[in-house]
Amino acid sequence: MRERVRIGIFGASGYTGAELLRLLGDHPLAEIRALTAERQAGKPVAEVWPQLAPYGLPDLVRIQDVDVGGLDVVFCALPHATTQAIIRELPRGPKVVDLSADFRLRDPAVYEATYGHPHQALEAQADAVYGLPEHYRDAIAHTWLVANPGCYTTAAELPLVPLLKRGLVQPAGIIIDAKSGVSGAGRDAKQGSLFTEVAEGIHPYGVATHRHTPEIEQCLSDFADAPIRVTFTPHLVPMSRGILATIYVRLAAGTESGDAHQALADAYAGEPFAHVLPFKTLPATRHVRGTNLCLIGVHPSRIPGEAIIVSALDNLVKGASGQAIQNMNIQLGLDERTGLGQRPLFP
Repeated sequence: MRERVRIGIFGASGYTGAELLRLLGDHPLAEIRALTAERQAGKPVAEVWPQLAPYGLPDLVRIQDVDVGGLDVVFCALPHATTQAIIRELPRGPKVVDLSADFRLRDPAVYEATYGHPHQALEAQADAVYGLPEHYRDAIAHTWLVANPGCYTTAAELPLVPLLKRGLVQPAGIIIDAKSGVSGAGRDAKQGSLFTEVAEGIHPYGVATHRHTPEIEQCLSDFADAPIRVTFTPHLVPMSRGILATIYVRLAAGTESGDAHQALADAYAGEPFAHVLPFKTLPATRHVRGTNLCLIGVHPSRIPGEAIIVSALDNLVKGASGQAIQNMNIQLGLDERTGLGQRPLFP
């Protein structure tokens, strides 16, 4: 049996950091050695996350105070645009799973256009592998640096990749309408995340400009015969966690919505965390809460030649920390289900 895996979490005071701690508590090999939080450095975890008080976790420290050489895996759960400088200075040795967007876009020009500044760690970017396990598993197993996908992107890519790969949907005209819980905006205080701004309503944001769009298009283009462009519109809904994506596609000539459903069912038949529901059965966010599952449903459109696909996942688990642990397991040659057996918390 493998020895314990010594783990550091950079950014343990955010939602994804806390979720990593919750999930790794069920990982039989995980040994939490280092937790960082720059503004909370010196505090015990119980002061920042009271729900984690009973579990004997180390106190929070600054990143520069961590002995990285004593770690097997580092999870970077830091704000976007801050991880690159840290990765650039890390000694090679530990595996790294980055939960930010800093290494997801392979083309530095696309990254600069999307995030408004040049990439700061191009050498590391050349080694980074996009961490959607169901479709990049072999590459993930052979890299030291995994770029964990975004939450919206995972919800869009898992339903679309198999259909584009088999040529069952037309590459043009894909529409992704997605709704997310407020935790996707992070833990920092922002006006748009205030209770009175979010409660009792729903609103779109990042219309035609959301930074996940190039990431979605990069992944989908990897599996299609032509570069893919999509229309993606995210919405914020008054719930703490969860993503629901409703995807509208034009089917290829001679393809029915039932064919698309069967193709997805076949593609994910052996996958532990992507599951296709019976034809015309659609998922809800409450069906995946607290789990690393992505549930996918297919429904015929009232318009001939089109189909409606709905996917649901927990944005903090399969959309972030759970998928990060799944990627770590693959990097280490472990069963990727290890530590991720949580069933949905329903209702």
